[in-house]
Amino acid sequence: MTTIQIDRFTNRPTTVPPLALAPGWQARPLTPPSTLLGAAGVRVGPDGRLYVAEAFGNRISAIDLSTRSVSTICEVGNPIVAPDDIAFDTRGIMYVPDVMSARVCARMPNGEIHVVASGTPCANGITVYQDRVFMDECRPAGRLAEIFPDGSAPKILAENLPAPNALAVGPDGYLYFPLVTESEIWRVPVGGGSVQRFVGNLDVPTAVKFNAKGELYSVQARTGELLKFDVTTGSRTIVSRMRPGLDNLDLTPDGRIFVSHYIDGGVEEILPDGTEVPLVAPGMLGPYGLAITASGTLYLCDGLSLIAVNRDVPARRVGHRMDGHFPGWVRGITEADNGFVIVTTAEGALARYHPESHETELLDSGLQEAMDVAITADGEVMFTETGTGSLVALAPGKPGKKRVVSSSLARPMGLALGRDGTAYVAEAKAGRVVAVDSSGITPIVEDLAEPHGLAIYGDTLFALDVGTRQLIACDLLARTTTVIATGLPIGSPPGTVAQILPGIPQRIPGPLSAFAGLAAGPDGTLYVSANGSGMAIAIEPPAI
Repeated sequence: MTTIQIDRFTNRPTTVPPLALAPGWQARPLTPPSTLLGAAGVRVGPDGRLYVAEAFGNRISAIDLSTRSVSTICEVGNPIVAPDDIAFDTRGIMYVPDVMSARVCARMPNGEIHVVASGTPCANGITVYQDRVFMDECRPAGRLAEIFPDGSAPKILAENLPAPNALAVGPDGYLYFPLVTESEIWRVPVGGGSVQRFVGNLDVPTAVKFNAKGELYSVQARTGELLKFDVTTGSRTIVSRMRPGLDNLDLTPDGRIFVSHYIDGGVEEILPDGTEVPLVAPGMLGPYGLAITASGTLYLCDGLSLIAVNRDVPARRVGHRMDGHFPGWVRGITEADNGFVIVTTAEGALARYHPESHETELLDSGLQEAMDVAITADGEVMFTETGTGSLVALAPGKPGKKRVVSSSLARPMGLALGRDGTAYVAEAKAGRVVAVDSSGITPIVEDLAEPHGLAIYGDTLFALDVGTRQLIACDLLARTTTVIATGLPIGSPPGTVAQILPGIPQRIPGPLSAFAGLAAGPDGTLYVSANGSGMAIAIEPPAI
């Protein structure tokens, strides 16, 4: 590991001490660190930099197109909870829809942030035309409206639209916008009037923009295609084929094209021949929960995707939101049988999922902030339900039939099962790890700041404390504790309090809580979801 860690929450060297390990222990990165916390809207600003809205990270960044260096514009913890798109007026004011807070914000050139529209559920796309600001709501009965910098009531131009997204004004004076769930592009006069269908038979279009010639470009989230349309004839051309998960794009007056990927946070420039030039490499939104399988595959939950890591093989996404059967915003994971895994989701589901065939089976639903998960020797699926303070067990082969092991836990997060079947739970709010069984709750490790992931190897319990960025080992027989690692890139850096992401109603319900997972391999290697740097780390004991 390097002695200077780059903290992606600020995109600068962190003041947190570098990773330090107990004697004999070694650490190695399994994946490279991530730069962005997802990438949604992109827009070239008045200063020539490419601005990126990080909807799943409570942050806005800017990319220097000459050096490809990334700077933080609105740091984690800023008032814009989930920035989803960006537009500038001629005064340099940045307009940002806050998709998870039902409002639109304006960031002034001096850095001040004001709310200019509220009561706009799923505010998503935004554009500025002759200093007029237009916004739409990406929801089943979404509206398209002109909003006003003085905060006066928006003027509704169209409503009852099925999930409109990032929009743009064409040379014909029409506002063009994709209807995501209909896979079509529609338009409406910029002054208001009847809406009309422009083109259909697309593959989940998420944004439209115009070039200087008046040609319409659109990204397709399902296929990863960038399409160009003739506005007069509606004819289309494939400009480039990329990976699925495209979110937005921007074009400069001299014809440069930039695209963003919401699933992995990558940002690219697309050359005239369709070639991709990376500006920011794909990375992770988290990661969150992880699991190491008997065959040696490490699975990482990354919200909108599932990542597989095998030794000496580059990490690959084996499932994502665009594959058609993905179970949701995945957060906790454990290995099941026949190549399946069992995951918890932010949508309140517990599901079996096959990373190769993408087969999905719903085991339970309606859960409140389901987090970590494990399978007992008897085949019960046990999971922590953070929102209710519960540890729950689902009967094997009987979806929906469950029992509550405990309902008095203080924000339970991580879960690990001992060799004797004892369930150990990390109580994040109480700052401790407890043993939970039918007789009650027994404290095992106390005086922690905010424990998340747990793992057991032999008679040793390991816990990640995101509040202190430490990895703790507890001998379950002697009940002694040892600090194995300090300075781990987990959780938010000191002094930073990230906004709670409430989720997107009817699309990705929340809260989208962070979770730093931990797993132990058969040889004692520990695997850490280093969500502070967006990577996975292996920590090997002295014997290895």
